[in-house]
Amino acid sequence: MVLTVNPKPEALQTVRGVCADLSSLLRGVGFRNLNGQLSCVMGFGSDIWDKLFGSPRPRDLHPFQEIRGVYTAVSTPGDILLHIRAASMDLCFELATHIMSRLAGAVATVDEVHGFKFFDDRDLIGFVDGTENPVGQAAEAATLVGDEDTAFAGGSYVIVQKYLHDLARWNKVPIEEQENIIGRHKLSDIEQPDSAKKPYAHNVLTSIEENGEQLQIVRDNMPFGEVGKGEFGTYFIGYARSPARIETMLKNMFIGNPPGTYDRLLDFSRVVTGGLFFVPTATFLDDVDPDAP
Repeated sequence: MVLTVNPKPEALQTVRGVCADLSSLLRGVGFRNLNGQLSCVMGFGSDIWDKLFGSPRPRDLHPFQEIRGVYTAVSTPGDILLHIRAASMDLCFELATHIMSRLAGAVATVDEVHGFKFFDDRDLIGFVDGTENPVGQAAEAATLVGDEDTAFAGGSYVIVQKYLHDLARWNKVPIEEQENIIGRHKLSDIEQPDSAKKPYAHNVLTSIEENGEQLQIVRDNMPFGEVGKGEFGTYFIGYARSPARIETMLKNMFIGNPPGTYDRLLDFSRVVTGGLFFVPTATFLDDVDPDAP
């Protein structure tokens, strides 16, 4: 869920109150199914941070910047991101209901997406998603702010985008060309040899290095759709210790690296939202004073 905060002082107090009580709400709902793996990430946009929490502010927090290439990565409104996950939808729905009940009158919902797991962890275009995600300590190193911003160490940046796929057109593309567009084989999920990859392949453009070291992110993308509307898509959720990592990937996708070699997946996928948020630690949220000026 992406929310905007209403422009009145009492709304800010209400939001701060939910920040302070989020851990309690999470425990209360999660206790109903101890195997449910319920979690909730709460992130905040640049425009609302100072109003809610004052200073200091996360060093790299800024509004998501529109990227114009052959296609455009749009920037859309959003003050708060709620990323709720669980092993079953009932837990997600219950927690969201309690949070939004507490936020009633203080926020407006600008986007709500109910994602789901698809066969073999694939997205709706038929490819496995998130294969190259780091795990364990590598995932922490990729996503958690460290000594570069000690006041917010342990937090993370997240960029979200909602992509709508033209599945009718995509499914008419020969499998071999689909594999060239993605840069890996569809059935086996094995990556193509570097020598065989096209310069416009999705995994070529989203692989970035700095000083010879690969800069990783953690993707938690989710398929979504409404069959009756003929609307099918992927909700991109990318976590990183610096938003610049994801922004570089998106520039490569929409503009190309070099320019012109844009991600051909965009010929079949239209992005309709875009937002950048900072996710503070649970301790930070627990310590929020609802009555702070």
